[in-house]
Amino acid sequence: MRCRFYLYINRRDSWQMWENFSHVAMDVGNIDQTFEAIQQILRMSKNKRIDVVLLDRIMTELENRDSVCKSASSSVESVETEPCAATPAETQRQLELLGKIIQQIVRTENTSEIWGLYARWSRIKGDLMVCSEALLKQVRSYQGSEVWKDKERFKLFARASLELCRVYMEISVSTASSRELFSAEMHLKNTIKQATVSFSESEELKELESCLEEVRDLIQKSGEATNTKT
Repeated sequence: MRCRFYLYINRRDSWQMWENFSHVAMDVGNIDQTFEAIQQILRMSKNKRIDVVLLDRIMTELENRDSVCKSASSSVESVETEPCAATPAETQRQLELLGKIIQQIVRTENTSEIWGLYARWSRIKGDLMVCSEALLKQVRSYQGSEVWKDKERFKLFARASLELCRVYMEISVSTASSRELFSAEMHLKNTIKQATVSFSESEELKELESCLEEVRDLIQKSGEATNTKT
């Protein structure tokens, strides 16, 4: 039945039918055909029809696969480790395809969801600098007066801010640079100051304050290391 449906939609110039097929393909675990359907939809809609939920499903699947495979390769007792759902080579190939699709979308669509996906993709590829740039754009897409009036929007803003600052900390540790730490500190201080007025009892505010403590601790350690060298 899937083959007949696939042949049928190939004869139709309809993004709606490709959209239906993309979900069917994903439901049965065929990511390659899901990619093909997404590319057809983007072509027919001129990049205007974007299924963020489906892209998120694909990203989550590939993140999970990558995590399992890395755990298996680093585990001494690999017998007890859950086997990979696909080979590492297949996962990397599909990650490359997903990256091309996201990069194509980013050229015309600058939503917070897309920047979040781009950040996740960059992180899994090991490019923390690009990841931080995408997260910064995601954070900025949430900013504005509404973020301090809308609790759900604030939650999204806070979550993106926390992720951005954690990536900044990772970059600082790996490069021995304090620049990202000071950027994180400034962003967190400003965010906490405004959040205290509107969302003083929120869990997100507590997480932001905890993150600020981590950042300041790293700044202090960085300063001590610099003084020791001199």
